[in-house]
Amino acid sequence: MALFKKRTAGKPGEWYYCLEHKKVEEGPECPAKNRFGPYTSREEASHAMETARERNLEWETDPRWHEGKSPDQNPEA
Repeated sequence: MALFKKRTAGKPGEWYYCLEHKKVEEGPECPAKNRFGPYTSREEASHAMETARERNLEWETDPRWHEGKSPDQNPEA
C-alpha cells in the first residue's frame, strides 16, 4: 500500500499559473515542475509572473544575500 496518494485533482478554490501553457488553471492540471501556486484566487494566480519578478528583485537587492561581497561585484561572474 502506498504511503502517499498522488493527487490528480485540485481542491476547489486552488488556483495555479502554468508556466508551460502560460495560463491560469483551477486545480493542478499540469505537473508541479511547470506551475506556480496554489493561490487563493484566479486574480492572484494571474499575477504570478509579476509577483515572481518582484520577489526576485527583492532577493537580488537584499544585502543579506551578498554579505562579504562588495556592492560592485557581480555574483554571476
